[in-house]
Amino acid sequence: MKTLAVLLGIVLIGVLAWMAAGPSNVAESMPPPAQRAAARRAAEAIATTPAVGTTEMAPVTPDFVAPRPMIVPVAGVDRSAIHDMFDEVRGNRRHEAIDIMAPRGTPVIATDDGFVRKLFTSIPGGLTIYEFDPDQRFCYYYAHLDRYADGLHEGQVIQRGEILGYVGTSGNAPIDAPHLHFALIRLDADRRWWKGTYVNPYPMLAAPPKP
Repeated sequence: MKTLAVLLGIVLIGVLAWMAAGPSNVAESMPPPAQRAAARRAAEAIATTPAVGTTEMAPVTPDFVAPRPMIVPVAGVDRSAIHDMFDEVRGNRRHEAIDIMAPRGTPVIATDDGFVRKLFTSIPGGLTIYEFDPDQRFCYYYAHLDRYADGLHEGQVIQRGEILGYVGTSGNAPIDAPHLHFALIRLDADRRWWKGTYVNPYPMLAAPPKP
């Protein structure tokens, strides 16, 4: 952040010079309103722009709100068969996902282009996949898989409709109710796969695709 340090040093020198001028010169030493506004905009731009050579992320902007178009992530399942259960209470928490019922072994397909950010096994989710969209704004979460597609690995670039795994009951899913637990997560600025804000995917999956 050398640029910011230099800017702060210039500001400090200006303040010391102003103090030395004394209170009687305050009116003369203040820049016109237009110049003050321009200086403020420049400071804000520097504060929100990563320095060259750093790995800092740009701030989250309004275009991080809407996900890309998605397809139903289970092969052969029609949009009309999906039900909104995002706000249902499961145990002591909201579901924050939808369950797509299908026979065990039905292919689970990528809802969007992207890449495999994480393959993870957890007690509640069983075999899971975290897929990031190409812009790394959203994460698609697939859980309760019976198994992964052959050769699937972290970092793999995938295309919409590509097989990722197969429907199952791993984790805490009832053994007699195979399904895909599917969630949509708006990522934070740090883009960590286990963090973010859950967004209801039902309206996007239930609506007919745009031409």
